[in-house]
Order: sequence, then structure tokens, then C-alpha cells
Amino acid sequence: MINSQDIKNGVCIRMDGRLYFVIEFLHVKPGKGNTIMRVKFKDVVDGRVLERRFNIGEKLEDVRVERRPYQFLYKEGEDYIFMNQETYEQIPIAHDLITGVDFLKEGFICDVVSDASTDTVLFAELPTKVELAVAYTEPGLKGDTATNTLKPAKLETGAEIRVPLFINEGEIIRVDTRDGSYCERVR
Repeated sequence: MINSQDIKNGVCIRMDGRLYFVIEFLHVKPGKGNTIMRVKFKDVVDGRVLERRFNIGEKLEDVRVERRPYQFLYKEGEDYIFMNQETYEQIPIAHDLITGVDFLKEGFICDVVSDASTDTVLFAELPTKVELAVAYTEPGLKGDTATNTLKPAKLETGAEIRVPLFINEGEIIRVDTRDGSYCERVR
């Protein structure tokens, strides 16, 4: 159990039979009345954001979570097989539990978050930015750097994103896995 005033970003709470991560909190002291905590939670399963208020001293059920680096090995049916970097144990993780799954390439290291008490995988998270090769795009012309015009490009993982006109096939680019946006060309 955890007191409401001890809530911090990243803490995992079990409420109404569901798991939530704290993404934002605010300690509010109104002119009259008791101090309250205004907290924004993100549902672990479906990603919905929920806002709640708690009185100071209220007890909440906290969940101990562990973050461990796992390496992506291969895809088997609908599951993705990951290997623990320390014990070499292999675990399957479902497609919908992996954030940024479209940019997942064999050999990538991901953070796997699991419930420490039941050892269940909650979700897997790719690094914020990854480097991938452009598998196909229309050829770029010299001098196409003046405008902010974008063109479609297919990456080596099969994902399609929009890139600037000067990017050519075979080049390595950096991609933001949160929204699938182009960041920069890697030299």
C-alpha cells in the first residue's frame, strides 16, 4: 500500500482491478479545505488516460514493476519472441503489447516491463528513436532541400513513413517510434 501523497511519475497503481501508470501528478492546496492530489493515470492495457483526485492520506495499492532489457529475436505467428539479456530466457510477447511494433527489427534491444509479483509481461517498449534503412522510395533530386515537402518511403521493417524529398533508397534514417515521424538522416 502507498499513501496518496507519495505518488510520483512512473509509479504503478492497481485500481478497480486494472493497472495504471502515473504520468502526471499535482499537489493542490486550496485556500479552504483539505489538500488533494490530482493525478493522471495511463491504463497499461489499452493506453487510455484517466484523471482522479485523492485526499491526502488515502491508501492506494501499488504494484512493483521491473524493467529489463530484452532482445528481439524473431516473429512466430502472432507473437514476438524476446530473449532476456541476463538469463537468456526466451519469452513470447503479443503484438498489441509492444509499442512501436512497426519499427521492430531483429536484434533490437527493448525494455520489457513486467509485474514483479506475478511475473506477467505488461508491455514492451522500443527505444524512442531507432535507425532503419529505406527499402523503397522515389528517387530524390539534388536541390530538393529547400522545401518541407514529404514523400512516402517504405522502411526495411515494412513500415511506411513520410520523408523529405532528398532521401534516397538505401539510406539510413532515424525514426521516432512514438509517432512514426522522420527525425534525421544518419551519416
